[in-house]
Amino acid sequence: MSTGPLGVRDAAQSLGVPPDEPVYRNPVLNADWSDPDVIRVGDDFYLTASSFGRAPGLPLLHSRDLVNWTLVGHALPRLEPESEFAVPRHDCGVWAPSLRHHDGRFWIFWGDPDQGIFQVNAPEIRGPWTRPHLVKAGKGLIDPCPLWDDETGEAYLVHAWAKSRSGVKNRLTGHRMHPHGTELLDEGKVVVDGDRIPGWFTLEGPKLHRHDGYFWILAPAGGVETGWQGAFRSRAFFGPYEEKVVLEQKDTDVNGPHQGGWVRTPSGEDWFLHFQQRGAYGRVVHLQPMEWDPDGWPVIGHDGAPVAEHRRPDLPPQEPAAPATDDDFPGGRPGRQWQWTANPRDGWATHHSADGLRLTCVRTPDAHDLRRLPHVLTQRLPGTPCTVEVDLRLDDGEPGARAGLAVLGDAYSWTGLERGTDGAVRLVHRFAEPVAEEERDAAPPRPAPGGRARLRVDIGADARCRFSYDTGDTGDTGDTGDGPGEGGFRPSGQVFAAAPWRWVGALLGLVALAPTGQGHAGTATFTQFRIRIQEKRADR
Repeated sequence: MSTGPLGVRDAAQSLGVPPDEPVYRNPVLNADWSDPDVIRVGDDFYLTASSFGRAPGLPLLHSRDLVNWTLVGHALPRLEPESEFAVPRHDCGVWAPSLRHHDGRFWIFWGDPDQGIFQVNAPEIRGPWTRPHLVKAGKGLIDPCPLWDDETGEAYLVHAWAKSRSGVKNRLTGHRMHPHGTELLDEGKVVVDGDRIPGWFTLEGPKLHRHDGYFWILAPAGGVETGWQGAFRSRAFFGPYEEKVVLEQKDTDVNGPHQGGWVRTPSGEDWFLHFQQRGAYGRVVHLQPMEWDPDGWPVIGHDGAPVAEHRRPDLPPQEPAAPATDDDFPGGRPGRQWQWTANPRDGWATHHSADGLRLTCVRTPDAHDLRRLPHVLTQRLPGTPCTVEVDLRLDDGEPGARAGLAVLGDAYSWTGLERGTDGAVRLVHRFAEPVAEEERDAAPPRPAPGGRARLRVDIGADARCRFSYDTGDTGDTGDTGDGPGEGGFRPSGQVFAAAPWRWVGALLGLVALAPTGQGHAGTATFTQFRIRIQEKRADR
């Protein structure tokens, strides 16, 4: 359904929602929370998502109403094997995890396409989580999901395949699993072969359930940007399965609506959380109503098409909430929203008694390319127009030491401070194209009196980024000839279009570095990191 000029309330009423019913608007998580899975435990809902090569990994989100979510932690402090993730591997690592609650414990299974199927578990959502356990080793094993069958006491696992590693795709393999979740009990059998279903391709991301006497596999196909959500059912785990498309774009503007989790509320309502691929913004998360047709098949959204707005779930009302973005870095510690681009090492950030993030200007032979650096501290790019600001001070250090604010992806752009060979600190702005191996200047260097600046990037429609700065020097007219902007900010360089990696959306990053050399290169202190959303969403 295309809502056109309708507002939230009008669009919801077009779906039969009474005018006095509270409504929500999609996406409910408007950033790159890729490949979500969700469960309910009591009155609480929990969600995890892909984290690829960033650490900590396996984010853990909490909600009481399926609309408002907060980030409460991560289940994976470091990726393993650690040596594999000492350097950035942006599109590798944790792919499409499944979250379950069984026998009083939380369980997460995920596939590393280069290592195999891993599992961690914990007594509480905030941990302590076990170290990763390799359940099945192999190349191309992805998107695993376990099932403990309460009716029989048996345990099962289903997974998909990555052709890039295994040469196999478009099929789902099932296993009997030890009830302890530690090992698989057979060699596996193909339970759904997408090549045998006319028109189906890139079948992946299965979620395994037991309902109404059937084994259910909810799995997407058709690719992340253009695909659909399928449902498969069988009376026996190893099949045969019959299939049906239960969610697709139709005439909406929600492309590729698929891959997510089904959850039931205490009152018996069914809901489905799935992602939509949005270029540089990554995979944002939508909430869809879910019902069952007379033949026992799920119907997701409005007659199988995603809804933009809908009546809220029948759950107690909650205060508006979203995963944190702003940070004052109390004690020098970054908030939960931040992730490193590889496993962190001691000495990258210094804890202290005041506020502010104090990053070491790490010496590196890759100072010419931020994409190669493991010590970039990142968070997700908001999926709506916003303004990002941070204060930066470049402390005493060696020539070549630099630090700044980046929009990081397959292409990147950053602005910040650099100490020259004369000891003076200047404001710099650089960028790198996708195929370039080195960055280039986006604007001429400018004086930065006192080694300080407030950095800003305004991110508009289509993730187009305009960088600006305020050094407090009223005599600086900037490089564009436009003079000071709002609040003393001056524009810098050309507009930069943020770019994703292959599977990961663009990231906001804070970085401090220096070229190779001897001795300590200095530190950089970031304070008052803020993101201001430019478009307020009504009726949220």
